[in-house]
Formats: sequence, structure tokens, C-alpha cells
Amino acid sequence: MTMPFGYVSPEQLMKDRADYARKGIARGRSVVVLAYDGGILFVAENLSRALHKISEIYDRIAFAAVGKYNEFENLRMAGVRYADLRGYSYDRQDVTGRGLANVFAQTLGTIFTVESKPYEVEIVIAEVGESADEDQIYRLTYDGSVADEHGYVAMGGQADPITTALDERYRDGMPLVDALSLAVELLGRDPTTSEQRGLTPAQLEVAVLERGRPRRKFRRITGDTLSRMLGQEPTGDNRTFTPEGARPDERTSSPPTSLAGGPHEPSGPDQDEDSPD
Repeated sequence: MTMPFGYVSPEQLMKDRADYARKGIARGRSVVVLAYDGGILFVAENLSRALHKISEIYDRIAFAAVGKYNEFENLRMAGVRYADLRGYSYDRQDVTGRGLANVFAQTLGTIFTVESKPYEVEIVIAEVGESADEDQIYRLTYDGSVADEHGYVAMGGQADPITTALDERYRDGMPLVDALSLAVELLGRDPTTSEQRGLTPAQLEVAVLERGRPRRKFRRITGDTLSRMLGQEPTGDNRTFTPEGARPDERTSSPPTSLAGGPHEPSGPDQDEDSPD
């Protein structure tokens, strides 16, 4: 049987798409997610003040991502609409990290197999529980694969060396300051030379899902508070909490026509996450 001109086998097509997505993700600066004694910590190297890699999704659920900004922001916004609609239609307790992870996985899997270009993204969905045993961290890759992580996860260009170091140094129930120091140290280490860069608060995006807070568990750590936690001199910026957009009950509850195809917030240009830096 003669193959038509330009024929590419399905195996080769999937391999090419996977290689393309992995290369795009590897160009992004890393994100580390760690469970600590009071909740879940998110730390990212991010020089941009406008384009967030870490965001709130719902009351006790947060989202972190690396890769192409416009693509993971599209997913995030659709996730917010999904959570709002489900919470409004049923009950707020019915919005879970597992449910969001399953929806994101279906969307990413469909895009990977059907669309001409896969999403160059890797994301984490984390949900803080009433106790540490109930915390959930899900890692989703460009092809829709889901991994249930325990304790910590690293994504982005330095994910492999950071994960190796976390395997050796992470321990359950770490205090927040210790977990933050460990994450910042590993993010600042050059994987090829092992040289250490000193990351400043201006180079970091830090947030927590704090178990002890009332209904909305998400909190950003910025300014002098972050400087003190890192053992650095305060900068004079006294901000300790940045509200994450509108309150959940004030957001739109319109159902998305497609999780991956929902409208964008005008929060940034169509570009790679690191390009504004």
C-alpha cells in the first residue's frame, strides 16, 4: 500500500507535539508548591508585577502554572467560571480541587490530540483541607495527564534538580518560614554550576492557602512581610495582602461554552510568561 505524500504516523505526530510542548515549558522560570504546617505555599520566580503565575480559583483552591501566559490564563479564567457556576448551582463545598483537576485534564487532553498546536503549559491545582491529611495537590501536564502529588511539586525549567533536592530536604510539617527559605534557595540555584543566586522579594511571587483563615484561604505575601520572612531588610512597602480580584460571590456565574475557549481578561498581552521580564 502506498502512503499518501506527507503522511505522518500518529505515533510520530504525538511525539512531535509532546517535544514541542516540553521545550516551551522548559523555557519558563520554575514554580515550587510546598505543604507546610499551616497550609500550602506557592513560590515562583517572577519579575512581572502584572502577570501572575499564582492565583486564587475559589475559597480554598489555588492555581499555579508555568509556560505560555495567555494559554494558562485562559485555563484559569475558565476554571474560575466553572467553580462559580458549580458553587452557585449546588453548594460551595461541592467545588473541589479534584473536580477542577479532572475538568482541566479533559480540556488539555482534547487540545493535545485534536488541535494543531498543544498548550505549552504545566499547572498545579491545590486545595487546602481542614487538616494536613486532607490537603490535595494535583499536577497536570500539557497532554492532560494528572498526578496526585504529596508534600511538594516543582514545575518549569529547573523542575528536575529542584525535585531531586526536595526529595532529600523536604519534611512534613515544616514551618512557613523554613518552607519559604528552602523554596527560594532552590529556585536561585543554577542547575549547571550549582552557584547560588540571591533572589530578592521583587523577583518573587509568593502566596499561601492558609488553613486558619476564614472562608477565603488564599493570601499573597508581599512587601515588608516577605522581606522579613527572607531575613532581608524591609523595603518600605507595607503591603501584606493583595486581594485576588472580585470576591467569589461577586464574580460572573455565566457557564463557559468551552473550558479552554472562554474569553480572556485583558490582563496581559499574547506572549510567553517570561517575555515581560
